[in-house]
Amino acid sequence: MTQHPAPIPQLFGDDFAARPQDAYAALRAHGPVAWAEIAPTVYALVVTGHRAAVTLLNDPATYSKDSRAWAALHSGQVPADSPVLAIMAYRPNLLYADGREHERLRGAIEDCAARIDLHELRESTQRHSLGLIARFAPVGRADLMTEFADTIPLLVFTDILGCPAPMVGRMVAGSQGLISAGPEAIRAADDFARCLAELIEMKKAAPGRDFTSWMLAHPARLTPEEVLYQLFCFIGAGVIPTAAWIASGLRLLLEDDAYVGDLAGGAVTVRRAMEQVLWTRSPMANFSVHFARRATTLHGIPIPPGVPILISHAATGTDPQLPPGLGHDNRSHLAWSAGPHRCPADSHAAVIAQTAIETILDRLWDLELTDAGVPNRHGPFHQCPAALGVRFRPQPADALSTSSPGGSP
Repeated sequence: MTQHPAPIPQLFGDDFAARPQDAYAALRAHGPVAWAEIAPTVYALVVTGHRAAVTLLNDPATYSKDSRAWAALHSGQVPADSPVLAIMAYRPNLLYADGREHERLRGAIEDCAARIDLHELRESTQRHSLGLIARFAPVGRADLMTEFADTIPLLVFTDILGCPAPMVGRMVAGSQGLISAGPEAIRAADDFARCLAELIEMKKAAPGRDFTSWMLAHPARLTPEEVLYQLFCFIGAGVIPTAAWIASGLRLLLEDDAYVGDLAGGAVTVRRAMEQVLWTRSPMANFSVHFARRATTLHGIPIPPGVPILISHAATGTDPQLPPGLGHDNRSHLAWSAGPHRCPADSHAAVIAQTAIETILDRLWDLELTDAGVPNRHGPFHQCPAALGVRFRPQPADALSTSSPGGSP
């Protein structure tokens, strides 16, 4: 059993949700890489140093993404119902692949993503945004985390995948179970996978102009099972971070004095806030799990094989060792990761997040936060407010477009 220094910072629970920077400061006290407890009795090394993270992410010869190397999981030290397994357990998709296999799977994702029309993506996002806003506009108050940010990306992704209307509600429920990072996360992952399997069978029988059909027809000749796991990764890695980006962007725009008086600045102001979020509140807080192929060191810290190494995208963005005056418009943050596993769809996520934020600010122009200081959601992986309560002047629902093609959750 691996011995861990004590005390070990915890990247879960109430304290971490309320004050994540305290945990990152405790990790930094032990160097650019340090041990953390990421769930009850589940341990990992966490990289908080920006330079160390860049080194690791660009060294596939030393570090692998294949989580079948996780020694504690094989020896029974990880509880079978641990919520981290919904994210960290091995699946045959590009997230856990290396080398040529990763290139083959990623190539299919990149080629199909390149076929997504960004103008249509913007229209889809605005349409779904208006449909959700119409539900709470007459009330004069809402939780924009659960009633808006959580749902928008998935509704848009169901359009991208070509989901039939009856399936959309099940997809939303499965995705929200994954977002919870609670005991139901593993069951939600299974339900989500079943929806995808059904969708693939539909598209095999009747292909359309959609991402699922393009994946099935791709020259890489992925099997239906491979398509399922790539779609699972594509949606999971796209929906949850984008929802967090929308919520954190809205929160920053509504509570930070640097933005509150400048919302009339439109897209420029929104985009500036979105870039600041990527530095200071990275939507994926601790992710990009790697395993050393052999015993090694990373910036002077011993790295044993068989131990999960997480990149703290949140902590690297606030690393005190970063050059002073770097500025949030600098794109060297690691919110999208780096190296061969860098996010292949950051432009798509940006279109969804920016359009959603701009739409709600345009339609509910007098939004005001009602719950400043709300902690983050629980869990080590993503970073977003547990709630985003707002009030505004009520508007009649018929003043907004209520159409939401693809169904409603």
